[in-house]
Amino acid sequence: MEIESKKLNLEVAGMSLRNPGILASGFLGISQAIFERIYDEGAGAVVSKSISKYPMEGYRNPTIVIIENKSYINAVGLSNPGYEAFFEEVKENDRVPLIVSLVGSDPSDFEVMTKKLNRSSINGFEINLSCPHVQKLGMEVGDDPKMVKSIVETTKSNTTKPVFVKVGVGNTNILDISQAAINAGADGITAINTIRAMKISIDNFNPILSNKIGGLSGNSIKPIAIRCVYELSKKFNVPIIGCGGVSNWEDAVEFMIAGATSFQVGTALGYDGMSIFNAINGGIVKYLDKKGFQSVKELIGRSHKY
Repeated sequence: MEIESKKLNLEVAGMSLRNPGILASGFLGISQAIFERIYDEGAGAVVSKSISKYPMEGYRNPTIVIIENKSYINAVGLSNPGYEAFFEEVKENDRVPLIVSLVGSDPSDFEVMTKKLNRSSINGFEINLSCPHVQKLGMEVGDDPKMVKSIVETTKSNTTKPVFVKVGVGNTNILDISQAAINAGADGITAINTIRAMKISIDNFNPILSNKIGGLSGNSIKPIAIRCVYELSKKFNVPIIGCGGVSNWEDAVEFMIAGATSFQVGTALGYDGMSIFNAINGGIVKYLDKKGFQSVKELIGRSHKY
């Protein structure tokens, strides 16, 4: 049963959302049918898997390792059907607040993809500049402030929809990369992406993932994500979308108190299923009632008052 409460309503970079819970990119995010199902299960919005100019097959198995503390290490390889096929999938989307994640290696990739996808009734774009395990894409691009500036400017020049930039913990200070993105016109920042990690078998001595190195997600990275959201929201006056380790309503509330306008849920779906969105929504409403708050917006950045 969907949890509805006006206390959860808010606006993120001009997008009106019924609640602050958003499906993170990389989980279940390719088909319109899945988008609609996740929305019906209580998500406030959905971010697609990262879409590239040309189809990508991704890596061979094994691509995911389950580790302790409700966490994964994954190296799926950004598998997706390419932007033209994805456009056909979502061109008639008319009820799900949908943000399309884009990944590419140079500004021209983003120009082509944005022009095409902008013709559909999507709600915004999230530029993936921080995937930690795909060469010549993601973090290798996102660690270069000049390239970040060029990509964001190109994307913004081809759409009037909000553009978010997903940043990660790479070789360049996250505040510097975010500054470059905001200077170029980014409407908001998503923080953080997965963190480079690996797991090795003590039986056969081999790295378990076929790509050897993957991205760590889930509860294990939450304290780092909270720190990044806190620092970003303290420095910049744009919406910060928290991502990394949200598995219950307490995690969601902590992200918002740290300064997140909204939050994304990813890894936890693998453990708790789609019902997690309504569980989080219900928990937040009870928390707001207990604290005497009239709106979830009263939580945003509350930690900066102390």
